[in-house]
Amino acid sequence: MSRAMDVAGRRIWVVGASSGIGAALARELCRRGAHVAISARRADALQAVAGEWMTAVPCDITDADDVRQAADVVAAELGGIDIAVLSAGYWKQMGSDFDVESINQHLKVNVGGMANCLGELIPRMNVQGAGVIVGISSVAGYRGLPGSEAYGASKAAQINLLEALRVRLRPDGIDVITVCPGFVKTEMTEQNTFPMPFMVSAEQAGRAIADGIEKQSARIVFPWQMSLLMRVAKLVPDRLWAIALTPRS
Repeated sequence: MSRAMDVAGRRIWVVGASSGIGAALARELCRRGAHVAISARRADALQAVAGEWMTAVPCDITDADDVRQAADVVAAELGGIDIAVLSAGYWKQMGSDFDVESINQHLKVNVGGMANCLGELIPRMNVQGAGVIVGISSVAGYRGLPGSEAYGASKAAQINLLEALRVRLRPDGIDVITVCPGFVKTEMTEQNTFPMPFMVSAEQAGRAIADGIEKQSARIVFPWQMSLLMRVAKLVPDRLWAIALTPRS
């Protein structure tokens, strides 16, 4: 069993923290005594979250050079990076037509953006011989859902990537934590017109993730009702799953 880890005094970079889960988590980590730097594309919104307690470093994760420069600034401001939370993401529901552009955009932001961050973080943490990488994915990556083809595919890729890295980086003293939230009330979910069961607030999500980081959980899934539902869904045979989700005419 992993030992508990106090985040107080830890140097933490939260990427994708101008709103939603990232912003709520950054505030929660600050309340717990961490030294926090936050990044996102929207500089004004980022500074509003940072206030006087966090270091704000604007960054577009789809630009590898931008990520490199931001990582340099964050490491200099904090004196290093002990924990990195990769929370930036993109979501757009797919309509009745198969939207190739939407899939490419989801992969560019959710997978490519995460890869750009990992490309900067892993070598730095290897040098210091320790570190924690927290990747925010989604329970949407567990099974294919109509309307979520692009988003779900990108989240499934994140889950697989993070799981593989957990094995690869463990001998180097780097821990990898996968976060799979259910529905969280954020700007991203405000556009949804479909039912969103067991929805939690961004603040609840922030507390759940901070708790999981301190417990050094390999995977953080919340709320528990959605966790249970998606675990059961993974056991449903593929043909039966397709039949169950096919709209009735």
